[in-house]
Amino acid sequence: MTQEKERQEIKNLFTDLCKQPMLPFPQHRKKLEAPLKPGVYIIREGDIVLHVGRTLRGKKGLHQRLTDHLHGNSSFTQDYLRGKGATLRKGHTHQSLVVEHPRLRALLEAYATGTLCPKHIGLGISNVTH
Repeated sequence: MTQEKERQEIKNLFTDLCKQPMLPFPQHRKKLEAPLKPGVYIIREGDIVLHVGRTLRGKKGLHQRLTDHLHGNSSFTQDYLRGKGATLRKGHTHQSLVVEHPRLRALLEAYATGTLCPKHIGLGISNVTH
């Protein structure tokens, strides 16, 4: 694939990601709605993008990664939410898009991060506002 075709594919994937429904994080003991395949996701509080991420490994794909966030098992929840992943159950939403190809996932995550400028960008410092 040429660079230009790859760039266009990433832009198209980004458009698809942004068109996905904004699903609420579930209340305690309720099921998280997310694909069991690898992909890229956005976490929001209202209209504000807090985090953009992707799956690297894990048998349950996006579902597992978003569950990790809910349970405080991620740098996002450790740094931004002070380890309190359950905070996501209060008015936060997520969008996700299945992307099987690892390179396209990495490029889409980078493009979405650069475009959406999330509050938590992994600078190694706490951005805690809660």
